[in-house]
Parts: sequence; structure tokens; C-alpha cells
Amino acid sequence: MATILVYNNDTNSMEYYERNEWDPMPYNVGNSLTVSEFRGSSESNVLWTDKRTMDAWNAFREYWGRAIPVGYAFKRIWEGGHGYQSQHYAGTSFDVGQALAPAERDELRNAAISSGLWTYVEPAYLTPTWVHFDKRMLPAACQFGYPLVMPGSINQYVLVLQDALNALGFTGSGLDGIFGPGTRQALINFQRSQGLAPDGIAGCATWTALTMAARGIGQTPTVVMP
Repeated sequence: MATILVYNNDTNSMEYYERNEWDPMPYNVGNSLTVSEFRGSSESNVLWTDKRTMDAWNAFREYWGRAIPVGYAFKRIWEGGHGYQSQHYAGTSFDVGQALAPAERDELRNAAISSGLWTYVEPAYLTPTWVHFDKRMLPAACQFGYPLVMPGSINQYVLVLQDALNALGFTGSGLDGIFGPGTRQALINFQRSQGLAPDGIAGCATWTALTMAARGIGQTPTVVMP
């Protein structure tokens, strides 16, 4: 059983779901993406994404017209396994097609590009044995990174921020995707510890320091596991 937080882009609100491993993901159509497939190798009992990503998946699955084997989708930042500001930690990214023959994998990559449904599709020279596509939020605070988040922000990137802060022991932010006073204070405390301007806003310098400190450190005693 997993708790799944979904940022609803249409209503600017966080939604909560309880799903079994073989249930479809929230907003999934046709059972083309189960919780287990989205989870991938993550061992977390809480996962997150946004409605826009699920809508893009549904549309692309219809565009492709057949099953898409998913290798990796979600990870929490302290689990690591991907880059520092990876979209996998935000639940907006898919690595697929590992089991396909090279020609069909190339066809899938080209379809992801031609569909126009994804914000970013990795070029083949970077991911020759799988296809990476994501529905990242733009503009990014750093090139190829996360967007600016600040008090009042509500989205899955606030969840990444809260998760990283909690893992590093800067507690009080919870894990709800809502940038409130507790998240702001935890972030200010982290910024002061790094010699950054304590403005309570996650911009490029803060995201860089935070993700470099938190990625792959493992489940610490202060990680929130609802």
C-alpha cells in the first residue's frame, strides 16, 4: 500500500490517495501505469507526481498505441540513483524501453519527440539503452534543474525541498507539498548553515547546495515517512 500525493495543476492543490501496488496510478486511464511501475526501485511508502504528468502519460500511451515498459520513474532524493536535480525525485520523469530491441526503442524515442507531449526527451547519445522523457516544470532556477519555490508555492518540487531538508535534519517542514512557515524556517536554517543568503526562497544556489547535500545519503532518522 502506498500513499500517493498528486499536485493538481488545475486547482493548485495537493491531493492524497491510497493505492495498492497493482492499482493504476491516480488519473491513469486504462491501467497503463500501475503504482508498482511508477515506483520502480524506490522503497518509499509515499510517492508523488502531478496531474499534468499523468495526463501526458495517458496521451502518450494513446499516441504510441501499445504498452510502454517502465524501468524507472520515481525516487526520493535521499535514495539517490539519479542526478542531483533529477526530475525522478519530483515524480515527473520516466525511463522506459530498457527491454525493447534497439530499433523499437529508437522508434519510441522519436515518438516521444514528435508527440510534443513532453517537456524534455533525452537524446539517444545520453541514454542509448533506454528512453527518458519528463514533464518538468519551467522555467528552471538552474539550467536543467528545479523551478524557483517560495512561501505560498504548492507543488511536487516543494515535496522535494521538504524531503531533502528533513533528511538533512532541518525539520519542521513536514511533507505535504505546501510551502508554509515551517518550510520557510527550515530552509532559512539550511541556508545559514551553508553561508547562503537566508531569504527562505529555493533558487539556483540553494537548490544546488541542498541537492548535493541530500542526494543518496540514505534514510536518516529525520526522514518523514507518512
